[in-house]
Amino acid sequence: MSTTLHFCKYQGTGNDFVMVDDRANQFDAADHQLVRHLCDRRRGIGADGLILLRQHPDYDFEMVYFNADGHLGSMCGNGGRCTVAFAQQLGVIETDTRFLAIDGPHEARVAVDGTVHLRMQDVRGQQEIDDYGVFLDTGSPHLVCFQPAGSLSGLDVVTEGRILRDGELFREKGTNVNFVEVPATPDQPWPVRTYERGVEDETLSCGTGVTAVALAASRHGAASPVRLRTPGGELQVAFEAHPDGSFTNVYLSGPATFVFEGEV
Repeated sequence: MSTTLHFCKYQGTGNDFVMVDDRANQFDAADHQLVRHLCDRRRGIGADGLILLRQHPDYDFEMVYFNADGHLGSMCGNGGRCTVAFAQQLGVIETDTRFLAIDGPHEARVAVDGTVHLRMQDVRGQQEIDDYGVFLDTGSPHLVCFQPAGSLSGLDVVTEGRILRDGELFREKGTNVNFVEVPATPDQPWPVRTYERGVEDETLSCGTGVTAVALAASRHGAASPVRLRTPGGELQVAFEAHPDGSFTNVYLSGPATFVFEGEV
């Protein structure tokens, strides 16, 4: 007996997701092969990840995020913004929300123009890693590597990212890797390209990645809010920086766009 799954496709600056309304709690989260198949760009729907929207007794909803490899992932910033837009489409929320993700509760607001402002978790600090860059955890682990001016467009992000992803400093779980150029002036958009673990490829955008870059960029003169330019579009990160190296009131802002819906 076959079953039919209704889904929606959303993207946030090119970071795309299969969205499933699972308020009835019927999707088998342990079926990694199914998730992997649905995210496959040749044999399935195609996406960087799959997200379940589920009910929760203490929040407007719960976001359950899977990487394209079929396994549960850490926090996904663009996925969080897309889930908020999806919840609004379903009528679960109006404009403001409080929801639960794998890294804890989040607040968000959908503006009139469709921009989703997502509050990220506070970040305790940054770790300088010799010859590599700066390491931060913004809900997902991220290495930020500053590149010489003019080098980013020709960089082999997949090859370099894979080398750094499984470095012994990051243990068995690995890390996401972001490559960034310092612009001529810090108020200009910071160009970013990201290698994402779980997708095991370069993605057009990464929300937790640009958040990490914005916070690391504060060491290079960037002041909140920081504009960041990914291959998929522009995002903005606002924050409050503190003398002890921590960051609070961190907000990731950008578009979250409905692409299509269907059944599989």
